[in-house]
Amino acid sequence: MREQYQMSMMGELKFFLGLQIHQQSNGIFISQEKYLKDCLKKFGMQDCKGYMTPMPTKSHLGLDANGKEFDQKVYRSMIGSLLYLCASRPDIMLSVCMCARFQAAPKESHHSAVKQILRYLAYTPTLGLWYPKGSEFDLVGFSDADYAGDKVDRKSTSGTCHFLGRSLVCWSSKKQNCVSLSTAESEYIAAGSCCAQLLWMKQTLKDYGIHLKQVPLYCDNESAIKIANNPVQHSKTKHIEIRHHFLRDHVMKEDIDIIHVNTEEQLADIFTKPLDEKRFCKLRCGLNILESSNVL
Repeated sequence: MREQYQMSMMGELKFFLGLQIHQQSNGIFISQEKYLKDCLKKFGMQDCKGYMTPMPTKSHLGLDANGKEFDQKVYRSMIGSLLYLCASRPDIMLSVCMCARFQAAPKESHHSAVKQILRYLAYTPTLGLWYPKGSEFDLVGFSDADYAGDKVDRKSTSGTCHFLGRSLVCWSSKKQNCVSLSTAESEYIAAGSCCAQLLWMKQTLKDYGIHLKQVPLYCDNESAIKIANNPVQHSKTKHIEIRHHFLRDHVMKEDIDIIHVNTEEQLADIFTKPLDEKRFCKLRCGLNILESSNVL
């Protein structure tokens, strides 16, 4: 690159925009431990009691119209800091996104939810993303949905994650734009969103000379898989909007191969709903979010 551009060689990359990068012979570890500790200090949480998960299993945040108001400026600052931490901590993606929905009129209950995320981060400051070396260069996608999970407008939450080999390269937790009328519909919409991302990544890899054929997309809902594989429109699926049927088109073109995966092995589940400690830790490990002491 120095032959083509004017640039200085400053040695091996170790720190960039708050990201700490540790390069080893067997892989790369990315974390934001220093930035995290600065955030905890900024919000007076450096000596707080730790939590095992970023939110309770039965946590359902609402508008809390009668609740005590909280400083909007401070709340938005906390959300902004946590959103940046999601760059190396996908495990807090869902909880941060849920809290971010109430930035317009934050209440004390919302502030308490944000503080629990910080307590979880204080308990697990050394976690980061591990990118192992030598794994096969295969593109894989996981999609899941939490049907009518939002208690305010009853919209579902889509969760997706994408791997290149064993390396997590893309993830998403997003409230769906429309209200789904069934679990199958919400799962089908989530799979469609995952499909769009996979097609974009497939094309990008093609530009680098890496040609992939059928890309596997793992979904744990049999009904959504059958809708994607069945070219016949019938009365049971007429409520699913036409714009979501592009997944079916790409399945027929053999760009995408939608495959059933057991719910216990559905890695995208961590991006759709609050989980108990055991399952949360299992999925977190499955995403290669590991302790620095285990890889460095």
